[in-house]
Formats: sequence, C-alpha cells, structure tokens
Amino acid sequence: MKGLKGDRVRLPFVICTNIMITSEALGNTIANYLNDNGLFLVDIEISKDNDITIAIESREGDVKIDNCIDIDRIVAAAFDRDVEDYSLTVTSAGLDQPFKVLDQYLKFTGSEVEVVIKGGGKVKGILSKADEAGFEITTSKMVKVEGSKKKVQQDTVTPYTYEGIKSCKPVINFK
Repeated sequence: MKGLKGDRVRLPFVICTNIMITSEALGNTIANYLNDNGLFLVDIEISKDNDITIAIESREGDVKIDNCIDIDRIVAAAFDRDVEDYSLTVTSAGLDQPFKVLDQYLKFTGSEVEVVIKGGGKVKGILSKADEAGFEITTSKMVKVEGSKKKVQQDTVTPYTYEGIKSCKPVINFK
C-alpha cells in the first residue's frame, strides 16, 4: 500500500506573519501633520483584529473632515492595507468624552467641566488651570455675609490630581 510505511508525505510550508501596527508607529507617522495643522493626538486604539481608531482634537476650534481625510491618506501611504490587513477610522475626540491628554485640559481652560471624583462625588465648575501635575476647578456659590442683606458670590479654587479622579469632561450647554 502506498502512503503508509516509508512514503513521505510533503506538507506545504507556510509562514504566518501577522504584523501588527503599533500606536507608536502611527503616532510618529502623523505627528508632523498634526503639529503643522494645529491638531493634537488624543488616542489611538488598535483591536486584536487590527481595527484602528485615531482620535484627534484641534488646539483651537473644531476638527475638520478634511483633517480626518488627510490623516487617513497619510496612514494609507505609510502602511499597506493589503500587507498589514487593517481598517482605519479617524475621528475627533468628541465633546461628550472624558479628557485623556493634557492638551485637552489646556484647550478647555476657562470652560465649564464636570469632574467625577474617585471615591464618589461630582463637581461642576470652571477649569481654571492645568499642568502635568494636575488641574484646578473654580466653583462659585452665593453666601450670606454678616451685616449684609444681599448674598455675595464666593469663588473656591480646588486642586485635583489626575490620579484622584475618574473623569473630567466639558459641560455642554445649549443656551
């Protein structure tokens, strides 16, 4: 009988190279474009299936659809979709999303934000300062002053560390 003892069966030799694109490589690829166009990187998410989402934000104003298209083209030129086998979504960070990077805190300085504190509690106030160590929220309330019939506005500045909060995001007002 053929194929039993002594016959060698040859199997095809296949090398499987599933090259994953890294966040660092993507960030480096689009860094110059972001800087040249007044944008900054908020986040890069890469799923195990190579579904990539790049979130960007504008230092002033809004992210334009042309910015997203340009970044898509830059990434497509640097990484071959047929070789790397990825899908790409480029989006703005979104006003309803918590801040992820210092540049977002800096952009929204002077704006009303909502902070969710670890251990419980929420605070709404004006984001008055932000740096690498943390940020400050200014809250206002009306208090009665002794000897006065009118209440007076009293501002309180509270410092927070990034580690001490769950999230901070802008308050959206439709006034």
